[in-house]
Amino acid sequence: MSQEFPEMQSRQRVAIIGGGVAGSTVALYLAKQGIDVTVYEKNQRLVSGPPICHLHAGGNLYREISEQHCLELLRQSIEFVRFFPSVVNVRPTVIAVPRGDEGKPEALLPRLNVLRDAYKKLVELDADNQVLGKPDDYFHEFDRQTLNELSKRQPPEAPQTLEEWLIPFAKHTDLDKLKFPVYVVQEYGLSLFRVASSVELWSQQIANLHIRTGANIEQIRELEDRYELELAAGQTESFDFVINACGFRTGTIDDKLEKPRQRLVEFKAAYVTKWVKHQHEKWPEVIFHGQRGTPQGMAQLTPYPGGYFQLHGMTKSITLFENGLVQSGGNTSQPQLPQHLVDKIDNGWPEQVQTSRSQSAIQHLAQYVPEFVSAEPAGKPLYGAQQIPGLEPSLRSADVSFDGERYARLEIVKASSALIAAKKIMSRWFVNQPFNVSTTLALKPLDVELVAKQIARDRGYPESLAVAY
Repeated sequence: MSQEFPEMQSRQRVAIIGGGVAGSTVALYLAKQGIDVTVYEKNQRLVSGPPICHLHAGGNLYREISEQHCLELLRQSIEFVRFFPSVVNVRPTVIAVPRGDEGKPEALLPRLNVLRDAYKKLVELDADNQVLGKPDDYFHEFDRQTLNELSKRQPPEAPQTLEEWLIPFAKHTDLDKLKFPVYVVQEYGLSLFRVASSVELWSQQIANLHIRTGANIEQIRELEDRYELELAAGQTESFDFVINACGFRTGTIDDKLEKPRQRLVEFKAAYVTKWVKHQHEKWPEVIFHGQRGTPQGMAQLTPYPGGYFQLHGMTKSITLFENGLVQSGGNTSQPQLPQHLVDKIDNGWPEQVQTSRSQSAIQHLAQYVPEFVSAEPAGKPLYGAQQIPGLEPSLRSADVSFDGERYARLEIVKASSALIAAKKIMSRWFVNQPFNVSTTLALKPLDVELVAKQIARDRGYPESLAVAY
């Protein structure tokens, strides 16, 4: 039974077109402030977009982005974790530079110091900002000798220290292929299945949050004081504000409303594998840096319970695709991906392509972790296309843009940017409305996980990807 939340609600109605991580996060935030929100999602469940699996707090995976964007991602990630406390997979991330890479490990140090100091200041301002471990432990470096010593130890079932977390990495990685030191950062994982679960569970408690799945918007009309949305089934509904959260299809709504916008769209995929031989070991996440788009592009190993690993490889035979990055132009705001990539999004993958790319990902990772060659594909890829506002492919920190008084586009690149977008919308559209926000019971982590596992199964993925790690 739902309860009225908050006690005093806005009479103005907001439509959010798209229930991905951006639309769902903004919907939940606005509804908790008393705004009447309706989410229209064409799929049967929320948050079914690109394969985001990492907070990106501080942008440590990317050497090419600016320090300012790293600081923005750090702040945004902290707010995101505070808003969604049940969605984080708590384990460290190893950042290693291969010998074949032009980068130097010590080049990472100035940025890590800046981020640690910024994190420390945020915690000093508000103790509740300590969601990434203790600031003094934000990162540590490990030399070759220490890793050699750790490689002789047996990994515990429940690692408690950084050294214990590093044992599987030290034991199975070909350390001769790495430069030293190796850095270990308190960067955590992110479960989009538990984000979707959290929003669904909250919608059962918040009377002014309406989730409509399986809903396609056929037409949208901008009138003088409202918008009219016409659904495929023929119903028409009126709203005071519209938020375009269509992800890589954001340009289709822009086109319907004749609100031009330049953007890029990039198709990406990650691959689900199972390493039975070491299924009882708890790994950290591991990033082997590499030049994007080359055969030696970054390799990323993301662990889940039960021996499941999600793999990225920033090469054109794994995560990236030929002609997979396109830009808007001509008379449309919607970049046009090749049809075979759109078919993957809408209709799924041919089994042969799924298997061959999963095997390529395994081989790519195995060049650094030789025993990983025994891992096997374990399900369909995690895939999708993300939009990037403007024409700069390396942009990673973006949130929302406005066009007119009642229309906004969510333009996030990383999931953690969605909350700042929600706050900007609130302050622009509803700043003078004194809502009396009541409280309600927090979600129980076990309830969130239970629903998340069902969402994973419904989408055809192992439920381990929804389990807290």
